[in-house]
Amino acid sequence: MDLAQVQALVAEGESETLEFKKTTGQRSEAMHDLCAMLNHRGGRVLFGVDPQGKIAGQQVSDRTLEELTQELQQIEPPIFPQVDRVDVKPGWQVVVVTVGTGANRPYSFKGQAYKRVGNTSPKMSRDEYNRMLIERVHGERRWETEPADRWTPEDLDRTEITRTVDEAIRRGRLEDPGTRDTVELLRGLGLLRDAVLLRAAVVLFGKRKRLEAEFSQCLLRVARFRGMDKSEFLDNRQFHGHAFDLLLKAERFLRENLPIAGRVVPNLFEREDDPLYPPVALREALANAFCHRDYSIGGGSVAVAIYQDRLEITSTGNLHFGLTPEKLFLPHESQPWNPLIARVFYRRGIIETWGRGTLKMAELTEQAGLPRPEIEEGANFVLVRFRPSRYIPPRQVKQDLTERQRKILQLLSERPGIGRKEILTILKLELRPLKSDLEDLKRLGLIVQTGKGRGSVWHLAESAANRQ
Repeated sequence: MDLAQVQALVAEGESETLEFKKTTGQRSEAMHDLCAMLNHRGGRVLFGVDPQGKIAGQQVSDRTLEELTQELQQIEPPIFPQVDRVDVKPGWQVVVVTVGTGANRPYSFKGQAYKRVGNTSPKMSRDEYNRMLIERVHGERRWETEPADRWTPEDLDRTEITRTVDEAIRRGRLEDPGTRDTVELLRGLGLLRDAVLLRAAVVLFGKRKRLEAEFSQCLLRVARFRGMDKSEFLDNRQFHGHAFDLLLKAERFLRENLPIAGRVVPNLFEREDDPLYPPVALREALANAFCHRDYSIGGGSVAVAIYQDRLEITSTGNLHFGLTPEKLFLPHESQPWNPLIARVFYRRGIIETWGRGTLKMAELTEQAGLPRPEIEEGANFVLVRFRPSRYIPPRQVKQDLTERQRKILQLLSERPGIGRKEILTILKLELRPLKSDLEDLKRLGLIVQTGKGRGSVWHLAESAANRQ
C-alpha cells in the first residue's frame, strides 16, 4: 500500500470497514474495532490518521510494532492480519492493519467479543455471541443434513420427486440422469448419503400422514382477519405436508382471499383490476420462508396472515450470518440456513436468482406503486409485511412543511432506521439544514430518534406512519 491509496481510503471517511486512530497509543481500542470487523465483513484500522481525516503519521520503531503484535495476539481465535507501513514524510509513517471476514467467528479480544455497527464497535451480547457460534457449527453440521431415522424412499412423494427433476432438466439446471428411479433421482439431488435418506428429503418430499406424526414442524398456518388485529378472524386453517405442497396451498389461499385492487387507466377512463399485491413478490417471500426457516424448532411453521391493512408472512427462526432486515434490501450474498433445501428449490425454478429474493420483492412492489416490504426479526421468527398503499407525507402539521422535510419523511417511510449520513447522501443535502429539519420534524412528533451518537438512526413516529 502506498500514500495515494491511504489518501483515497481516508477520503471515504470512517465506516463499517474503516477506522482511524491518531497513534498506536490507541492500540487496545483499535483491537475492539478489528475484533468487530472480523465478526462482520473485515476492514482496516489506520494508525496515524486523526478522527477528522488528517494524515499525520507517527514515528514507528521496532518496539511500536512489537507492542502492536502483542495486542493482536490477544484476539482469539488467532488471526494473521496484513500490516503495512506507509511513508508520509521522512521518519513518519501510517500503519495500516487489514483483516478480512473471520473464518472462525466469533472473535474476542481479552475474552470480550465486539460487533460492528456503523463506525462504532460496541460489545457483543452473550446471545449474539452464541448465535454466531451456532452459525459456525452450522456450516459443519446442519439439521437438514442429518439422517432421517427410519425413513426410506417409499415414504416420499415419488410423483413430486420426478416432477422436480423434470422441471430442473427443462430449465437446464440439472443433467438428465437417464433414469427415473427414485433412489437415483434422490442421489442426484444430493438427498442421500451412503444410501441413507437425509432430513432435507423428508421436508421436500415426505408424505403428509407421516410428516404430521413425526415432523410436526412441516406446517403451514393461514388466517384471514376481519380488522387490523387478531381479535376476529374470517378464516383460520392449518396444513401439514412437504414444502412444495405447502407452498401450493399458501398460494391458493392467497388467490382465494386477497381482494383485487382497481385503478383507472389514464386516457382510457377504464378500470383495470390487479391483485392487491404482486403475486410474484408474494411467491418470493413464501419461497424464502420455506428455504430459510429453522426446521430444528419442533413447534415451528410458516404462517400467512391477511389483515385489512396488510399481509404478513412469518417463518420460524432468525436471520444469520450478519444479515439484518436493512441489509436484505441491499446487494448481499445468499447464505440460506438450509442450502440443500434451497438448492432443490432453485433447480425446481421456484428461486430464480441467488441472493436476490428480497431485492426482487422490493422491485416488484415498487413497480406496482406500493411501498417495499417491511422485514422484522423477533424472538425466533422473521416476518415479511406487505402494505397496500404508499405513505404520503403531510403538507401541514401545526405548521407548513417544506418540500425538503416532506422528502425526508418519504425517505424514512421507505428506509426506516437509517442514519443522518445516509439521509445526507441519498437526498444530496447539506448538514446544517438537515440537522434543523430533523429537529423540527422530531418536535412535531413526526419522527423519532433511536440510539446514541454516530450510531443513532431515525424512524417515522407511529402516529405519522399511520397518517395516510
